[in-house]
Amino acid sequence: MRASTGNGDQEQDRDGGGGPRAGRRGPRPAGAATISRVAEAAGVSRATVSRVMNGSPTVSPELAARVRAAAEALDYAPSPAARRLALGRTGTIALVVPDLGNPLFQGVLRGLSQAAGKAGRQLLVAESDEDPEEEVILALEARRSSDGLVLASPRAPAERLCSIGARLAPFVLVYREVPGLGAPSLSIDNAAGVRDLVAHLTGLGHRRLAYLAGPPGSAGNAERLAALRAAAPGLELTVLPCGSMFDDGHAAAPAVVGCGASAVVGFNDMVASGALTGLRELGVGVPEDVSITGFDDIPFARYTTPPLTTVSIPKSELGRQAWERLWALMNGESGGYNVRYQPRLLVRGSTGPAPSR
Repeated sequence: MRASTGNGDQEQDRDGGGGPRAGRRGPRPAGAATISRVAEAAGVSRATVSRVMNGSPTVSPELAARVRAAAEALDYAPSPAARRLALGRTGTIALVVPDLGNPLFQGVLRGLSQAAGKAGRQLLVAESDEDPEEEVILALEARRSSDGLVLASPRAPAERLCSIGARLAPFVLVYREVPGLGAPSLSIDNAAGVRDLVAHLTGLGHRRLAYLAGPPGSAGNAERLAALRAAAPGLELTVLPCGSMFDDGHAAAPAVVGCGASAVVGFNDMVASGALTGLRELGVGVPEDVSITGFDDIPFARYTTPPLTTVSIPKSELGRQAWERLWALMNGESGGYNVRYQPRLLVRGSTGPAPSR
């Protein structure tokens, strides 16, 4: 249903005859209506029509009414793409992650996509393939192609992020907090998660722990390793270079056996799951001989054999909250305060009492 054109229907024609009056709907002109036809009918420039269609307050009410009446008469509606271009907006937001194959980031993607979709925004997704420099390049490119950016940046150096922060705005940082960045962040309390895991393992009598370390440049790895060293005084801790993928954990299984640890803390669930499979292939019982824990609670952590003890983080909620903050920033409001989520310990079958040796 169309709104009435109002006063235009009551104006007399210039020739006083019985032709269509200004603002009254007559026979539809041949051909599709264009902004040029509206401008001609209203006696204004195309720029004025564009300003009226985009809601600009700089056009006088009388002139704006004339333009709307002409557009109504011609059954004209601007294309969404043209309108976004005129407003300097794309209707798109971007998400940059290190690895789309990692279920951790898929959870954020799902939460962000659902929230942005409800607001009529499309989502552009890019992955950096765990390359810190590519992460920065992709972030800049994605921001130029979108109205705002959500950046999962666990690898890029903090000083590099701070140096380009103004060029990325508006943006929200997830899984990491960088002091002085000037953008809202949603991060995980890695130290709290590690403390819970260590308390659980020591409560089971474990005194010799191995940590399967994540990528050297990972901010999350640095936080988890520091927390592990602080939470395990008096314990024997062996740090084994590893990575972040299933294959990395699987390849580390012989080193776990060689170091004599009775419990393993994996950098994440993928590493822990890979190590679990590797140990079982070597004839090592889990948890009878070695207990294993992960981090993140990815969806299939509960379906390993045995199910993986880990700490859970709110992945989809991170995505939804990232959208709320980005939307505020895009509308000239504050992005709110930084949030650090507390992981929740989930005890499953991959951990048990330390074997007597």
